[in-house]
Amino acid sequence: MKKTIQPFNKKILDLVKKIPKGRVTTYLEIAKKLGNPGLARAVGNSLNKNPHFLKIPCHRVIKSNGEVGGFALGTDKKLKYLRAESVIVRNGRVLDFEELLYKFN
Repeated sequence: MKKTIQPFNKKILDLVKKIPKGRVTTYLEIAKKLGNPGLARAVGNSLNKNPHFLKIPCHRVIKSNGEVGGFALGTDKKLKYLRAESVIVRNGRVLDFEELLYKFN
């Protein structure tokens, strides 16, 4: 049986698809793009249920303070995927966070 993706979750996943390889964005940036910064936590919960980890790069979404944050497949996997895209992480934080931050138009 095919899982139906709710409209709110689809909007989030569609935004995450736009994050270029080697860049990151935040749960807050996605919430702002959706028109409500208060939805940052809901964005994280939605990404935790991402049914298409390979197609939708939710590993590129991190906390607003530059910390990597959680990942449904575990933080070690998230770090591995970020490093494979040349994103440098030290002590749980993305180095050069401000330069790598992708903001939606």
